[in-house]
Amino acid sequence: MNIPQKLLIIFFLNLFATSGYCQQPGVSAIATAHPLATQAGEKILRLEGNAFDATIAVASTLAVVEPYSSGLGGGGFFLLHDVNGQNVMLDARETAPAKAHRDMYLDKNGEVEVDSSLSMEGPLSAGIPGTPAALVYLAKNHGTLPLSVTLAPAIQYARKGFKVTERYRRWAKFRLKLLQRYKYSAQIFLYNNDVPPLGYKIKQPQLAKTLEAIIKTNGKSFYQGETAKQMVNAVRNAGGIWQLSDLKNYQLKKRKPITGTFGGMQITTAAPPSSGGIVLMSMLNILSGYNIDKATPVQQKHLIIESMRRAYRDRAIYMGDPDFVKIPVSRLLSKNYSSQLRSSINPKKATPSNTLPGVKTKDSSHHTTHFSVLDKQGNRVAATLTINYPFGSGLVAGDSGVLLNDEMDDFSAKPGVPNAYGLVGAEANAIESGKRPLSSMTPTFLETDNHVAILGTPGGSRIITMVLLAALDFKAGNKPDSWVNLPRYHHQYLPDTVYYEPDAMTNDEVKQLTRMGHQLKKLQSPYGDAYARYGNMQAIMWDKKQNKVYAASDPRGEGSVSVFK
Repeated sequence: MNIPQKLLIIFFLNLFATSGYCQQPGVSAIATAHPLATQAGEKILRLEGNAFDATIAVASTLAVVEPYSSGLGGGGFFLLHDVNGQNVMLDARETAPAKAHRDMYLDKNGEVEVDSSLSMEGPLSAGIPGTPAALVYLAKNHGTLPLSVTLAPAIQYARKGFKVTERYRRWAKFRLKLLQRYKYSAQIFLYNNDVPPLGYKIKQPQLAKTLEAIIKTNGKSFYQGETAKQMVNAVRNAGGIWQLSDLKNYQLKKRKPITGTFGGMQITTAAPPSSGGIVLMSMLNILSGYNIDKATPVQQKHLIIESMRRAYRDRAIYMGDPDFVKIPVSRLLSKNYSSQLRSSINPKKATPSNTLPGVKTKDSSHHTTHFSVLDKQGNRVAATLTINYPFGSGLVAGDSGVLLNDEMDDFSAKPGVPNAYGLVGAEANAIESGKRPLSSMTPTFLETDNHVAILGTPGGSRIITMVLLAALDFKAGNKPDSWVNLPRYHHQYLPDTVYYEPDAMTNDEVKQLTRMGHQLKKLQSPYGDAYARYGNMQAIMWDKKQNKVYAASDPRGEGSVSVFK
């Protein structure tokens, strides 16, 4: 090729880059819930790893430094986009042990135990973990670096320790009695059997060995080797029902993401057994029939709340593990169905939830993490991981150093009875051997002609509505710092209450919405309004037109971002 031809090619490449056609941002970005995880991901990208390599480093590091939010003993969903334009969701959701059954948390009268802690604390609350399987799969099928490199930061922090922050102390205090109950948990996560002081180093040498064994055996040690034996023995000795075959039979699933459009915006989001994608698209489909941008603030909130009410009602009735139940996905996402739901909304009055046909209940925040990654080639990942309630089951599985989840509480212990998040479910989410519990995790990509967004958040049942509010803010033309700072409000069908952060509504808006029939409850905290907030969104936006990348970490948490060449 001669010099003029080369110059011509360079000219057109530059022209495409400035015309919105360039498919490579040329810079990388990471947003995570902990600075050490952000640093770990950046280190891998600077070693010429891709977004999927960085995902392994970030997820494993969070498993070490955020034991109250995620871990090797948990699971989650990884939404992936590669430079070829392919989207896939890795379903690393936990599964119920083979000996689990529909009535395992009911008393002799068929009612949920008065002390319902069995599904939230200890060995019977733990599902079979999926996170290690996802990390190994990513390394084998999408990464460019070996696990010995991508897991190195996590191993370092497990062995040498990380410093206790105020956030760690708050969650350790919240579940102090549970952590004190189990010997290994108290030794690792407490100091003198109490909440560790600020700056104290948490060291996890056993977990470091488990990570090293994953490298040496390509993950087999965790699911059918020495680590598996250690975990099963610890669970059974504590009164649990795990078997070696439960771990050996665990399968990572590849799912086709839920997709849709809203006002020129393309949405790619989580598929079942996450309810997030369907509920998110259902709310957007309902709102697509309104000129929401020109509505008054009160009218906007009223319509958004009513869309939340109806979408969460469908969540309660229809959704569960797609390998066990038939979910009417096409109908739930159809424009005709959304139109029917919209027609039941009174533009001037709230609809009491008990007037909608659905799940009837008796009278009667929680932990997850999210991170977003974009590499210079344009590969991107939105990953939401969890062990459910802070510190999960509270049980460290013996010498493995693995803190186990309490995801069994995400099943319906009994149809119509709320779980820890107040969510109700029907038969579709009843407990079954090998089944995955329904989730609200909603890792999401948003895309217009000129912009790409990567986002998600923890927050239990409130995850989906947080992503909804952020998606509407993205469509309005705002950047990630706006999405993560947005004051939030939430309705989930039952209980029939709108929960809102102190700065989410003015006094006048509260009065008007109350007159319309909404039951509102402002969030409160003994530590003041600054703590009466929820979520921990991590978000990235690529402006393809200007070829600029922005990232933001939720001020409610202690996370950090990095955007770099």
